Amino acid sequence: MDFMTAVRTCLTKKYASFQGRARRSEYWWFILFAVILSVVSSLIWWGLYIVVALALLAPAMGVGFRRLQDTGRPGWYILIPFGLSIVTSLFAPSLPDPDTIAATGEIPDMGGTLLFTLLSLVQLGVSLVFLWWLTRPSDPETNAYGPPPV
Repeated sequence: MDFMTAVRTCLTKKYASFQGRARRSEYWWFILFAVILSVVSSLIWWGLYIVVALALLAPAMGVGFRRLQDTGRPGWYILIPFGLSIVTSLFAPSLPDPDTIAATGEIPDMGGTLLFTLLSLVQLGVSLVFLWWLTRPSDPETNAYGPPPV
């Protein structure tokens, strides 16, 4: 599958489809398209980036879901890194106020930073596992999620 076919498939034919299987080429070409579009839109205007990110969320989740099913894994596993990133961002520490540090000479509590660091390391490990899974060859036979993609 080439670049344009993958983008067309993910944006029109299977926009929010979570059934079936997706080849490696379909997944990675679409992810490349999404990254390029996100970078360009963020350079133009931050509001446009938000619109693009929200518009690409469903097809990105769908193609990731189908890609995992193509390797024989349950597609809902794709929610794990997304959910973990949301949880990690909730524990992101706020930056300390430099004026308060200068006035009191005290460094703020670092417990939140430690928790954030640990969650970030877990997220990094999970992301590497998913990267490995998403780069694996397709299951050549019909699996629980259907026949191999054409």
